[in-house]
Amino acid sequence: MVQKIVWIALAGAIGTLARYGLGAIVQRWLNHGFPWGTFVVNVLGCFAFGLVWTMAADRQILSPELRVIVLVGFMGAFTTFSSFIFESGQMVRATQWLMAGANILGQIAIGLGGLFLGFALGRMV
Repeated sequence: MVQKIVWIALAGAIGTLARYGLGAIVQRWLNHGFPWGTFVVNVLGCFAFGLVWTMAADRQILSPELRVIVLVGFMGAFTTFSSFIFESGQMVRATQWLMAGANILGQIAIGLGGLFLGFALGRMV
């Protein structure tokens, strides 16, 4: 168990550095006032999450342990947006339209609300 946690932590560190590096490179390359670095990281993360999930679940190329290390460790640090999209996609695939809509709109709207609440609290402290 401890070894698995260490591997997840190492994969997370690599995912964080990959996100930072790729985001910075893309932003420098396409600096047009739009957050292209984050955009590219999130889209690439969604693609990679889907690819790894399919290779692990459908083709059984990755062991369950390696799947957790890659998806939770690396991908979790690279972008949590990929997890959000994957979970929403699972709801859509299961035709759970109301749950998918609530998840998508809820996380975005409540997330924005949380951001501005954090701004407000930060100004008061």
